[in-house]
Amino acid sequence: MAKTWAGWIVGVIGSAIAQAGAAGGAPPIPAPADVAYPGTLKLAVDASDVDRRIVRVHEEIPVAPGPLTLLYPQWLPGNHAPRGPIDKLAGLTIRAGGQALEWTRDPVEVYAFHVDVPPGANMLSVDFQFLSPQEPAQGRVVMTPDMLNLQWNTVVLYPAGHYASRIQLEPSVTLPRGWQFAGALETAAAAASGADGTVRFRPVALDRLVDSPLFAGRHVRRIELGGTPPVRLNLFADEPASLEARPEQIAPHRTLVEQATKLFGTPHYDHYDFLLALTEQLGGIGLEHHRSSENSAPPGYFTEWDKNAPTRDLLAHEYTHSWNGKFRRGADLATPNFNVPMGGSLLWVYEGQTQYWGYVLSARSGLWSAEQARDALAQVAATYADNRPGFAWRNVQDTTSDPVVAQRRPLPYRNYQMSEDYYSAGLLVWLAVDAKLRELTREKRSLDDFARAFFGVPDEGRTVGTYVFDDVVAALNGVAPYDWAAFLRERIDAHAPPLDGLAASGWKLVYTRQPSAFQKAAEAARKTLDYAASLGLTLSPDGRIADVRWDGPAFRAGIAPASTLVAVNGREFKPERLKAAVAATADGAPVELLVKKADEYRSVRVDYRGGLRYPHLERISGAPDRLGAILAPRR
Repeated sequence: MAKTWAGWIVGVIGSAIAQAGAAGGAPPIPAPADVAYPGTLKLAVDASDVDRRIVRVHEEIPVAPGPLTLLYPQWLPGNHAPRGPIDKLAGLTIRAGGQALEWTRDPVEVYAFHVDVPPGANMLSVDFQFLSPQEPAQGRVVMTPDMLNLQWNTVVLYPAGHYASRIQLEPSVTLPRGWQFAGALETAAAAASGADGTVRFRPVALDRLVDSPLFAGRHVRRIELGGTPPVRLNLFADEPASLEARPEQIAPHRTLVEQATKLFGTPHYDHYDFLLALTEQLGGIGLEHHRSSENSAPPGYFTEWDKNAPTRDLLAHEYTHSWNGKFRRGADLATPNFNVPMGGSLLWVYEGQTQYWGYVLSARSGLWSAEQARDALAQVAATYADNRPGFAWRNVQDTTSDPVVAQRRPLPYRNYQMSEDYYSAGLLVWLAVDAKLRELTREKRSLDDFARAFFGVPDEGRTVGTYVFDDVVAALNGVAPYDWAAFLRERIDAHAPPLDGLAASGWKLVYTRQPSAFQKAAEAARKTLDYAASLGLTLSPDGRIADVRWDGPAFRAGIAPASTLVAVNGREFKPERLKAAVAATADGAPVELLVKKADEYRSVRVDYRGGLRYPHLERISGAPDRLGAILAPRR
């Protein structure tokens, strides 16, 4: 069913792309076909110019005379959106037999380049540069003097008309001398690094190449985490001191591998490499792949272990994606190449359940304590209890369009506009599912059973197993019969946050005057002061207002995002003064704020009387502690 549906949609989309190109006066773009490309492409990437942050690319593409369309990857797995950085491609030249050929960019599909291959030519030489960002305003920084994140989709042009899985390449990369690297690709037999720092890899299909990024750097440490097949933790750092991890800090990462295997059963990789950059220089990332994941964390991830608990669910989340998202994938996300549009209708499974297992596995592995996991969940619950007024006009299902609609750009009123809430709201949906499964089976079965049956099935040679909504429902019914279609749709389509799973798990959301240690660490890591549950705003420690809750107290007082808080009750703004002023509202004291917007200063009174409010979870007396059972390690 899923395969038939996916084939139909690919045909429709491919036809539409071809017609669009033809309508713009350009040659039609061939739709992808499940046919092997004749010959192997050679891809040579020179990433040694880290000072100027320039990557130079040379390709040799076997061809036959006639029209040819080359594509730059547009729709990127894990981004779920058309975010290929084509604006960073420059200097494109195409030659045949030493002669330069004219190329034309498609006027509609701007990621496509048309060229006529002359008679007698059987090979094209293609050269261009990827001008990586020099600063965050230009995009995510991927090159620094000490490390590199090479994403192959940024450095390849490929022939249209074929599935990505049917295009073979021989890739190589030249790194700065003395640098070490890690990634999921296998080096060629003769291969290690040449005298010039060039590493050659075994031939690989384009889809697997793009799914196999590379980290490289000066300061590197590799840690074997065990597992069958083997799993490695590859650390890259701005400074060598950041690599100093104690055995008791490495231990929960090994336990993560054990607990994930107990949860999902069959792995679908031949080896797995965590790529973790401990950095303030490289751009932040958390991106899934089948045999690896790209991750970044603060330099003190290990050396300031207690401060960095809020970052420690990242590896569990991305590792889960090897099963959920990379092997099993919603049919409308499983496209045949990187220029066929993706659909995200099931992202609340792909990302929502992964977010759930990221929290659960962090607790089961010891990356989080059970208390830290509850504190993290309390923050999620508080967000949806108090700070998502956007549910008045949207629902979780509609937010699955956000990778295309918003593309993770900053939003004026994030809480009202919402964006990709299928992650955390999806987590709450799956908590409700887990609690219901336990209730229906008298605590004998759970979402663990679904995970093993759905994601841990034998791959039988498949690299991707697609599914549709009915497949999810059927798998849940295999664990415990119920009207799961209605149960899921009632939460995914509702104009209300899916909070019922918390009570069903034996816990309730409460507020106290003191933040948890976890919330303190989260606010410090994000450089955020969170008063969303009280005044209805969040701001930075220097007073810059980041978000204002729609129709909350600050909003009704006329405060807008991107304003700056200058003074509190007639005195210069300092974080401790704002906190004291909010605390005093419990005794009826007013909050007078002086706010600057552009060049205008305004004094406003915020009508709020609730004091400080920080979220925590509290046990419901007499209810079964299902959350405790969910977070407990599997023995």
